Amino acid sequence: MNDFLAHILVVDDDEGIRSLVKKYLNENKYLVTTADSAEDAFEKIQIIEFDLIILDIMMPGKNGLEFIQENKKNLSTPIILLTAKGQANERVEGLETGADDYLPKPFEPKELLLRIKNILEKTKKSDLKRFIEFENIKIDLNKQLIFKNKVEFKINNTEKIILEKMINNPGKTFERMEIGKLIDLDKERSIDVIITRLRKKIELDPKNPKFLQTIRGAGYVLWIE
Repeated sequence: MNDFLAHILVVDDDEGIRSLVKKYLNENKYLVTTADSAEDAFEKIQIIEFDLIILDIMMPGKNGLEFIQENKKNLSTPIILLTAKGQANERVEGLETGADDYLPKPFEPKELLLRIKNILEKTKKSDLKRFIEFENIKIDLNKQLIFKNKVEFKINNTEKIILEKMINNPGKTFERMEIGKLIDLDKERSIDVIITRLRKKIELDPKNPKFLQTIRGAGYVLWIE
């Protein structure tokens, strides 16, 4: 077990894809467990703590988005969504729901491997400031939680990476491109979706943000002083 880099759950109703992904990841020193449905995946996450989940969106019964929605409050494991080409709306919805990244099918195994490595590296613990409290807001990056007026909000790994960078650089404006490099996303729309999702968890009035503000033509800044 200690010889493996990480334990990954692959969720897809297509047996061929499950087998190919498992074989490739095993060859690259990842331990892989598979599930053929959202229901099967739910049973497995109850007994195993995975380092990452690769999740197909389109599956019979509950789909991947429903799986995230039902489990996001208790699940901090990073998630890569597998989507069909042309499913732009589903990709955006997946990021809004709490996924960390997505990969359109068909995909190159090497690209999947790079995305896995990037996400796992970014979720490693660091010595940076990981807890902060301001006004009625508490952010605990270790537990991946935000407390707003005593209401608890779970944050995923992508949100944690952005917040960690901003918390340790208060008042600094981050360009969309810079944020994209942090989380390995190059679509401005996807970055805007993640920022909007964070505002809903941090701001008392997300439509008129006080802390996580937009600097027109420049990017985003976190004011916490």
